[in-house]
Amino acid sequence: MARNQYFVVKHQGEWKIKHNGEHHGPYTTQKAAIRAAVDAAHKSEGNSQVLVQGENNQFRTEWTYGDDPYPPPG
Repeated sequence: MARNQYFVVKHQGEWKIKHNGEHHGPYTTQKAAIRAAVDAAHKSEGNSQVLVQGENNQFRTEWTYGDDPYPPPG
């Protein structure tokens, strides 16, 4: 089963949530965007994950719901 992923990103100078290729928001702060992403992920069906874009443009996992495939099998 595919995992629902919610990416908290800074897009055009504003904090937004990217999910299924669409941006949602903007939010006044990164913290507000993370809170909204976790709420949306928690309400979604199945496994969900919230990832946050850092200053180096790398993503870190902030929150996971359901089966976490880490460490991967094998």
